[in-house]
Amino acid sequence: MKPALQLMHPVKRLVWVTLLSLIMLALGVVVDNWGDLLLPSQASPSARVQATKAQVEQGRYLALAGNCMACHTNRGGTPWAGGRRIQTPFGGVYSSNLTPDPETGLGRWTAQDFWQAMHLGRSKDGRLLAPAFPYNHTSVVTREDSDAVFAWLSSMPPVTQAQPAHTLAWPLGTQPALAVWRSLYFQPSPFEADKAQTAEWNRGAYLVKGLGHCAACHSPRNALGASGAVDDLSGGLIPVLNWYAPDLTRDAETGMASTPLPEIVRLLRTGASSTAQTNGPMGEVVQHSLQHLTEADLQAMAVYLQSRAQHTAQALPAQAKPTRVTLQVANQGAKVYERQCLQCHGEQGAGVKTASGEVAYPALAGNRAVLLKDPTNLVQLVLYGGYGPTTAGHPRPFGMPPAVLELDDRDIAAVLTHLRTQWGNQAGEVTPLQVNRIRAAQGQ
Repeated sequence: MKPALQLMHPVKRLVWVTLLSLIMLALGVVVDNWGDLLLPSQASPSARVQATKAQVEQGRYLALAGNCMACHTNRGGTPWAGGRRIQTPFGGVYSSNLTPDPETGLGRWTAQDFWQAMHLGRSKDGRLLAPAFPYNHTSVVTREDSDAVFAWLSSMPPVTQAQPAHTLAWPLGTQPALAVWRSLYFQPSPFEADKAQTAEWNRGAYLVKGLGHCAACHSPRNALGASGAVDDLSGGLIPVLNWYAPDLTRDAETGMASTPLPEIVRLLRTGASSTAQTNGPMGEVVQHSLQHLTEADLQAMAVYLQSRAQHTAQALPAQAKPTRVTLQVANQGAKVYERQCLQCHGEQGAGVKTASGEVAYPALAGNRAVLLKDPTNLVQLVLYGGYGPTTAGHPRPFGMPPAVLELDDRDIAAVLTHLRTQWGNQAGEVTPLQVNRIRAAQGQ
């Protein structure tokens, strides 16, 4: 289900947000921590401790695990110097400079300052940070790992690049409004190992809840942009990007409970397995983060994720009723499929595998991604195409060409309805209106 704000007309949404923000601003005066809004760090630059090579290397690895560079590097810009615009339903947020530049970066920060940002979501001067930075997840990270990340960032060459001002709708980016939001939706969540589980399971839980911040995408967001708890993996629509992150606890959506563990690891490491491929935002996570993790850490994450899926009550699927599709839509969809899709995906939707058994062109018959109740990802793939991630284990991914300029909304709706109702598939019809909304949201 889409957040209520996204369903509103843009003008009505702006009015609603403004009114709500004014109420939040008024409530700010009664927030318990009002007096702590500007609580600067008491640590001095002299508090820096000389880092060991092992600590610096560990910090580099952890920064990869957190995919930090994806947000803290502007497109075409210097790595880690920030300045990348992160678009939200409420306006733009610009990432900060993480290089050790003393004027515009972390050059005057200490490990304590960095820990305060990671654990409490506060800058060095005490300012509350915008929640586009997932400090609910970074609060899971241990002090030892936080110090290691800071040690590695401090070892990089300094880059002078000031952070642009956020463009959030007023007064959403103000300190009182952020204080109210945090009082409702933020509570630091230091990691606590489950003594009933193995060390491997706990390592996976730590990575998924913390630096991996999986729930930032794989949990629903409410009208004020708050996601679920750090362990909420129940799936949701990613705002602005308009991709659906599937429910990782439901086998019907991801196969996480029934897929052999080595295949889950393989998918995380390479972006492709014998039954699935990653694309869209998840493809980027594999590209920039997961492929660089150790086999042990990927195994730990897979163990934790599979355990969550296996121990979640799975409701028996209701007997699906065949979708009633008009003859016109059926004929139109079949013709588009024959012209655009058949060569790669096959007459019976069986797809094609490489000689090594990897998926080249995925099967559409029985494909969980095809059968998702929300067809958003299918529409995105047909409109804009794309390639899976290029990884050491999958260096030449096959791609899908975009059809955004070739097919209109009716054609795309018809062909997606065709593949969702053929070869034993029983999923709902895709309408031209659904396609149009996604096309419009991407500015086409």
